[in-house]
Parts: sequence; structure tokens; C-alpha cells
Amino acid sequence: MLFAFLIFRLMYIQYTSGDKYQKIVLAQQEYDSTIIPYRRGNIVDAKGTVLATSVDVYNVILDAKVLNSSKENKKKIETTLQYLAECVPEADIDKARDIIKNKPKNQYTVLAKKVSYDEMKKFSDYANDKETGKKIEGVWFEKQYERQYPYGSFAAQTIGFISGEGNGVNGIECEYNSYLNGTNGREYGYLDSADGFEKTVIEPEDGDDVVLSIDVNIQSIVEKAIKDWNDAHTVTDPSTGITALGSKNTATIVMNPNTGAILAMAQYPNFDLNNPYNLDYFFNSTNALSKIHSTKGDGTEKTPEEMQDEFTNSLWTNFPAQATYEPGSTFKPFTISMGLDTGTLTGDETYFCDGGMQVGNYFIKCSNHSGHGQVTVKQALEKSCNDALMQMSFAIGGDNFYTYQRLFGFGQRTGVDIPGERNTSSLIYDWDHIHKDVNLATCSFGQGFNVTMMQMACGFSSIINGGTLYVPHVASEIRDSNGNVIEEIQPTVAKKTISKETSDIMRDYLRGVVQEGTGKTAGVDGYDIGGKTGTAEKVPRGTGNYLVSFIGFAPVDDPQVVVYTIIDEPNDPSQPHSTYAQEIEHAIFEQLLPYMNIEKSADAAADGSTDAAAGTADAGQSTDAAADPNAQTTVNGNVLTQAGE
Repeated sequence: MLFAFLIFRLMYIQYTSGDKYQKIVLAQQEYDSTIIPYRRGNIVDAKGTVLATSVDVYNVILDAKVLNSSKENKKKIETTLQYLAECVPEADIDKARDIIKNKPKNQYTVLAKKVSYDEMKKFSDYANDKETGKKIEGVWFEKQYERQYPYGSFAAQTIGFISGEGNGVNGIECEYNSYLNGTNGREYGYLDSADGFEKTVIEPEDGDDVVLSIDVNIQSIVEKAIKDWNDAHTVTDPSTGITALGSKNTATIVMNPNTGAILAMAQYPNFDLNNPYNLDYFFNSTNALSKIHSTKGDGTEKTPEEMQDEFTNSLWTNFPAQATYEPGSTFKPFTISMGLDTGTLTGDETYFCDGGMQVGNYFIKCSNHSGHGQVTVKQALEKSCNDALMQMSFAIGGDNFYTYQRLFGFGQRTGVDIPGERNTSSLIYDWDHIHKDVNLATCSFGQGFNVTMMQMACGFSSIINGGTLYVPHVASEIRDSNGNVIEEIQPTVAKKTISKETSDIMRDYLRGVVQEGTGKTAGVDGYDIGGKTGTAEKVPRGTGNYLVSFIGFAPVDDPQVVVYTIIDEPNDPSQPHSTYAQEIEHAIFEQLLPYMNIEKSADAAADGSTDAAAGTADAGQSTDAAADPNAQTTVNGNVLTQAGE
């Protein structure tokens, strides 16, 4: 009767709670889970050249328990370690011996990290061989992926790099991190209720590829031109061994003015993406840290480590999107465009330049202290005459200047797909302050407010493309791991700035700057190029530090490319020479235009030679103004200069 009762009770439990107890039993069984890593997507250029990729690497894992459990364990231990040392020189054999002896039941010890596929394959061939495989036990390889950048420092600040956790730190790696990252897979193994081994595999989902609008050939042309110029201006002091770099910063953007696509974006100095934290060269061999202010805002001294961290961050910074500066005379085309588009200028006006203008309590000098004499609107741009630009700004008025400055995108983010784009809303004058005569006067020639290179390139493109301001972009497509396009970045119009008629006039004016004015050095024989020079004295004034620039485009009648270069603090006793930036642009245009199949113009007047007189016209403006104690003042908390560029 008791036995019958027990049978009945077991049947009842099985019927009412069988699933519950089965789960409890299974939960107590041996269970194993292994992560299968995903492969991070590639970053490739417009023609498919791989700029960032993930390659297979392997951790060498020792299972001491397996080795010690062998009947011939002593012999197999020595043979296994012998083959391991031969195939993977990085493996810590002494550590392996110690673990095998002192922790015989240990099943997971990393003997080497990130060994190559070739090393793994060589050892695996031995392990799988009919003869040698019998002598090898207890070593296996754990697959991982390592991020590699085949071209080292190529487009470093644009591409960016990843952290140890596998997430993008800056650049495209950061901006498109959610696309580039995938999802890890997992392999599950457990003993079922019948002691049978069950295995389930969930495959990883690899990350998507990001295709850039950047062309590796154009990027190479730009980087070489920047490096050649900086190398030519790099000087090493033989007594100290300290190297003065060619400039604090040099940067160039190449953009398609008709779409906003960025074809190249380069800067100097840069760093090796494969080893972004190793900057010993800059710390030990250059004067780079001398460019970092040694005191904090509270007046205390920074530690050497703090100065190194600050410089490291500045080196990683994408200058075109994240740095701000006063544009200088490259802003003058914007001022003239405002006047023509509002009708406050007709283009037929003439102005008399006598070397400067009295504005309130300040006499603001022109580049030519003796004066340019009578100039037209076009000649004022060609000669970069501050006096004429100030007269134009008063005709344009504060209302129009305020409206158009924002219409061109200044004081706003451009929306470029680079993380950390600088917000400049507080770096331009508000409605009240732009209506003050001295502010309006200095803003007319590009001083008293700050911009980014990205803003300038986009706004200038709208001046020469018929009046369309595009959202700039570095990426052009997203593709899945099978190569299928899953997202396409189309040209996006941000707003209309000026009329086509105004744009047509401005292209002609800008052609004159290169053919007849201060921009002759940038010209290339046979090509129809337009552009504008710029030189701006940096804050604090009077220190002799300048930012020189040139923004150019070609061909004039049908613009296909805009090239904008700035040199921040060139390493030269006399910094303010816009010819420096023009020299870089000349070298770029000379190779870029044939590469882009832009045909020569039969009547182009540019001769490709350096015109010393033209090149120093802008320089004289800033040099003389800097020497004049009355050539600077402070308005609304901003130090303004009356330098010509």
C-alpha cells in the first residue's frame, strides 16, 4: 500500500510540476557560454580604398587541466610548449610552466594577446597534423578583432580611432559608431535531462561599412602640399635639439561646392592612428608644448602632465570643424555679396581710400597707409582695401549685415558629420552690437568675430554656386557587411543665400583677385581660378601671431571645387604673409585640377609664378597695423584690430 501511494504521488508531481523541476535540474547542470565577436565595419574612401578595417587576431589560451590530465602529461607538456614557442614567439612559456605546475586545474590563462593569423595557423597546422597533433594538448586560440589603419596618419583627425572597448573616440569612427559596431554572437552548451550535450550558436552580426566622399588621391595631394610647406619651415636648434614646427596648425578643406561633399580634409601636425597615444616625438623633440599656456584660469601653474594632455587633445581635434578664429579678408566677398544682393551696392560705386577711416574715436587704417586712391568695388576686393569695405558696410547697414551673416551660416553649426562641431553663436555680434559703427566697420573685413573653416567653406561655396548653402558631409553611403547600400547621404540644401545674378558678379570679382590682385601666387598656368586672400592678427594683439589663409575655386565659370587653406602661426619671423597659404593652394591646384579632368582655359591669365608684390599686399596691412599702438581696441569684450587682413 505504501509503495502504491509513492507511485501515485510521483505521478501527481510529474503531472502538476514536471516542467518546474526539470528547469531546476537543468539549471544545476554544467553550462557553458562563449562570446563570438562581431567584426567592426570598414571605413573606405569614395573609390573603395580601405582606410580603417578590423583584422583577425588571437589570444593564446592555456588549459593546464587538460595538459595535466594526459597519461603522458610530462612529455606532452614539453612538446606542446616547444611547438608553441616556435610558432608564437610572444607566448610567455615561463608563465605556462608556472601555471601547469602550481595551478594544475586552471583552464584559462592568457599566454599572449593579439597574435597574428599566420602564427595561429602555423600552430593549428601542427595540432591538426596526424603525427604532431598527438603530441599537442591544452592550447587553444581565442579569436578577436583588432582595428588597423593601413595608411597610419592619413586623414587622422577625420577618420578618428577607437577606444580599448571598441567604440569610436573621434572622427568618423565616433560619428558613425552605431553603424560600424555590430552585435556579438554567442555559443551556448549544456547537458540536457538525459545527460546529452546540447549546443546552440547565435551568429554575430558584423558592423556596417561607411563610404566617405573623401578621395584618397585628392587627400594625398593635399597632405603632401601641407607637409612640404611645413617641412620647409621646420627648423631644429642645433644647440638644444628642439624642433620648431612649420606652424601651430595648418589645415585644408577641399569641397564640391555643388553638393557639400568634402573631397579632402587634412591638417598638420597629425598623429598615427595605429598608435594615437604615442606622442613622445612632440613632447620630447619639438617646441609644441610652448604653444600651450602654462597657467590655468585661476592663475595656478599647469603640471607637465596637464600640458601634455591639453596638447594631445588639441592634436586630436578636427581643426576645420572644431577650431574657431577670425577669418580676416577672406570674409570680404561675403560683405560685398550682402551689398549686391540687397541692392545697397550696385557694383558701379567708386570709393576713395586715403589710408584709413575715422570711426568714432578710432582711426582704422588700411593696408596701404598712403591709400589706394580711387577704387571700384571690384578693385577694392582685388586690392583688399579696408577703407572701401568699411564705406560699403555703412551703406549696407547693420540690419542687412546681421541678417546676411546668419543667412551665410555664421554663428550656427553647419551640421557636418564630424563630432564636436563648434557652436559659434556667442562668437559673432548680436543685433545691438553689430549696429555700433566700429563693430560694423571691423566686421566688414573679417575681424571682431569668429568662424570655423567649415562655415567659411560652405558659405563661400554658396557665393560661387549660385546661392545655395549645402549641409557639408564626409560620408556618402552606408553599406552592410555584404556590400548592399542601406543608406545614401544625399546633398541637403540648408538655405538660399544670394541670387544667381549676385553669384555671377562675385565669381568675376574673385577671378580678378587671382589675375590682378593679391592672390596671384595661387594661380596655375592655363587654369581659370578665383579666390581671396586673408591675414588676421590673433588675440592677444601685438604678440606677432597671425593666421593667414586663402580660399579659392575653379573653374570660375562653372565651379567644381573649392579649396580653403589656413596656416595658424607660420614659423617665420614675419608671419603675416598670405603668400604662405597661396603657396600650398598653388601646389594643390596644380595637381588637383588635372586629376579632376578640369580643362584649361585658353584665356586664363594666371601664370603660376609667385608675385612678391602681390603677395605682400595683405601682409603689409597686418604688419603695419600691429606696429601701430592705435591699431587695436576692445569693444564689447572683444579685442579688435584694424589690421588690413
